[in-house]
Amino acid sequence: MTILGIIPARGGSKSVPKKNIKELDGKPLLQYTVEAANNAKLLSRVILSSDDDDIISVAKNLKVDVPFKRPSHLAEDASPTLPVIQHALQFFQSQNIHFDAVCLLQVTSPFKTGAFIDAAVKKFIESDCDALVSVQKVPAEYNPHWTFKANEEGFLNLTTNDEQIITRRQDLPTVYHRDGLIYITKTSVLLKQNSIYGNKIAYIESPEEGQINIDTMDDWHKAEAYLKSKQK
Repeated sequence: MTILGIIPARGGSKSVPKKNIKELDGKPLLQYTVEAANNAKLLSRVILSSDDDDIISVAKNLKVDVPFKRPSHLAEDASPTLPVIQHALQFFQSQNIHFDAVCLLQVTSPFKTGAFIDAAVKKFIESDCDALVSVQKVPAEYNPHWTFKANEEGFLNLTTNDEQIITRRQDLPTVYHRDGLIYITKTSVLLKQNSIYGNKIAYIESPEEGQINIDTMDDWHKAEAYLKSKQK
């Protein structure tokens, strides 16, 4: 399968100004994902999608393929990810270049590796799925079978709508949450179903080490602390 790796990196970050090119331990945040993508062997092509001239300049210095500048209406605070991916695919289709699937690699999850990307792509190819996402196990205390929502009368009901609560930790089913590290989706699902997930979602468990999604300055400080701990 031909897999297009897309690194989305818009300008205008408010919680961490210039987040995508802000230096983390001496490297632009973008560089961590670029290095992981370059180390992966199963991506057919890797590109950057950005609306920001400064980000594009940094990316080009890192030898990243930047085939277009993303339209500003696809780089607003509320802009969803799906149209960004579709824009890239349609750009290539206009040049008669087609990919079987897209691998989305978010800059805000910097500590992925090329080996993990390849493992995800391999499982995606081997699975009869529409999409694959990276996940982590939900801790027992946050398992949906142990979480509640308030009803109209002000009493608690289980979020799962089970009538009885599971009392033993050992009896809880294993559940997962997506961690944002990687998404892989068939092109047909992205363009024809207008979905990143489709109907059949495969998964791969991410390593526990270094699972930091940088959205706030607190997250940034966690990332700095993580890198310092690795150096020690």
